[in-house]
Amino acid sequence: MQGKTFFVAATGQNVGKTTTCLGLVAGLKKRFSSVGFMKPVGQEHVETEEGLHVDKDVLLFQSQFHLTDSLAEMSPVLFPRGFTRDYLDGKVHHGQLTSKITTAFEALSQRHEVTVLEGTGHTGVGSIVDLNNAQVAAMLGAPVILVASGGLGSSFDELALNYVQCEKQGAKVAGVILNRVLPEKREMILEYIAKALKRWNVPLLGAIPFDELLSSPTMSDFEHLFHTKLFAGEAYRLRHFHGIRLIASSVEIYRTALLKQELLITPASREDIVLATLSRFWDLKISHSQAPLEIGLILTGKAPPSESLMDQIRKAEIPTLFTPVTSFAALKMIHDHTAKIRKEDTEKIDEAIKVVKKHIDFEQLIQML
Repeated sequence: MQGKTFFVAATGQNVGKTTTCLGLVAGLKKRFSSVGFMKPVGQEHVETEEGLHVDKDVLLFQSQFHLTDSLAEMSPVLFPRGFTRDYLDGKVHHGQLTSKITTAFEALSQRHEVTVLEGTGHTGVGSIVDLNNAQVAAMLGAPVILVASGGLGSSFDELALNYVQCEKQGAKVAGVILNRVLPEKREMILEYIAKALKRWNVPLLGAIPFDELLSSPTMSDFEHLFHTKLFAGEAYRLRHFHGIRLIASSVEIYRTALLKQELLITPASREDIVLATLSRFWDLKISHSQAPLEIGLILTGKAPPSESLMDQIRKAEIPTLFTPVTSFAALKMIHDHTAKIRKEDTEKIDEAIKVVKKHIDFEQLIQML
């Protein structure tokens, strides 16, 4: 007997689709004896120890929920570099791709009471190979839940674009979830977005509040962003920060404003700033009178820090990397960067599950199924 299913798509990139899916799967596992997960089409993939290429989100869900289905079933089709050109050149055939997806889906849906399907980006992603999210959902007969940013006007505009795409492909939009809803706007948004959705007869299934931790990057994120590795404090690469500060002031002013859990950006040539940070770190560590400095350092500039300075940072085990860009450029790159959930970041995963589960109407979702 085939189990229930639904397809989760977003209205755009970095809206919080994977975060939402984590909470959905966790909540459903409390209500059903068997829940499966599948990403029919993946873009960002990794290679396993066995040499299998798998979407990175599939590995996250497999690890978190101890899923025993084969990775080939959970991640049947990938779009590696050059894939679209091969498709347009006729080297890859559409029928082969759809066969992989439908065969994997049928196996999973026979095995589980509910199978959660996660899309890739907005509903139009994949159109160049005739496998966009709306097309895949329609092919599998899966109702679509759209995840949008937690606003009103602009959020509904994005929902409308994706709703039209789903209608065109014959995929039924069965619900909407808003993510990162600001607390001060929550009541207003809940009232008016529900009114707006009535024109489509689509329910609002949840409004997930903005959570600072879920938007907080780690040093591991910065390693990926700057294409480098930490040269110190590797054990703390998953550390989160309450703030990010570019240091360009005098060392005297800096000493008075050093906070306990900040990411600090400063030129590698500012040894006075780094030494002042180290001095404060050891003072707190030795005295035990206050909370330790749980900071991170991004050192910038044309020349890396001196070996002697790096040795001192290593002794303090402060997570630190060097990038050969200006401090301003580094700050801008960080500002434009959206932190992704990684399977090693258990703190963020646990927070995502807790927050999403609490703000999803699972009874209405199950009725929809």
